[in-house]
Amino acid sequence: MYITPQEINRAVRILETGGLVAFPTETVYGLGADATNVDAVKKIFAVKGRPEKHPLIVHIADANSVAKWTDEFPEAAHRLAARFWPGPLTMVLKRSKAVPDAVTGGQDTVALRVPGHPVALALLKAFGGGVAAPSANRFGKVSPTTAQHVYDDLGKDVDLVLDGGPCAVGIESTIIDLSGPEPAILRPGGVTKEEIDATLGVSVPVVKSGGKVKVPGQMPTHYAPKAQVVLAKPEELVEKANRFRAQGKTVVILTNALPEKPPIGIETIMLPVSLAELARGLYEALREVDRRRFQAAVVCVPPSAGLGLAVVDRLEKAAGEE
Repeated sequence: MYITPQEINRAVRILETGGLVAFPTETVYGLGADATNVDAVKKIFAVKGRPEKHPLIVHIADANSVAKWTDEFPEAAHRLAARFWPGPLTMVLKRSKAVPDAVTGGQDTVALRVPGHPVALALLKAFGGGVAAPSANRFGKVSPTTAQHVYDDLGKDVDLVLDGGPCAVGIESTIIDLSGPEPAILRPGGVTKEEIDATLGVSVPVVKSGGKVKVPGQMPTHYAPKAQVVLAKPEELVEKANRFRAQGKTVVILTNALPEKPPIGIETIMLPVSLAELARGLYEALREVDRRRFQAAVVCVPPSAGLGLAVVDRLEKAAGEE
């Protein structure tokens, strides 16, 4: 959808005066505040119900803007930025003294990203500074991939929502830690491990929890609908769904292929076969489960390769599995 220069200017004025602006990125919609305004950043935590020690990602207009936020931009960061910025990759780097503790959760690192959505880039360039922005939803719940999702979740708690249409990637950015001696992927996302490995020429480990650096998306339960989510292999779908029905619960199966013997009296939400399309539509499917008031959802798990690694990560968090 087209955003007028007047709307961008209004958004900039809101950010400059300490307000909150929800804006689209290629991954999910973000809830943004001026990253240097501590009071504005605290509003993000209050609106989301997010723990204040949980760090935020700072969105910047281009790689040339990193100098304000970090004193160290190693060779690996240069290579990744050249390949994936703008895009769904967040880099964790040693913070500069200019970065407020409110943004970093008191850590000595800062998470930086150049988003790949034209509306986000127009906003950042017009604003001329960093915008701290987690997903524009209540903490721990399903992330928003449309402006309507933001309105549904936050209502009037946000000063302005820029409607840039549905998000093209649909799951959050990959987070890679470059603050230590060796790189590590802390959250799988829109840039795959295989792409990062190829760019850096090494196999980068995935450390999804328990590491020294805290980043978004590491809580045991996250991205979760109201319904109970249970993961299953294709051959387990019917059995697990029948267990919930035997308990008197309304249950739905989410899968990209119908079981050989479809269950009687249990509804199905069909998922895309393509991993890119599955990632793009995952959060909408989880929201559909809640809209239709199912109490439980049995979800078929895709292979953990490529974008599948990020999809499985989000499903495991939705189900509360480590």
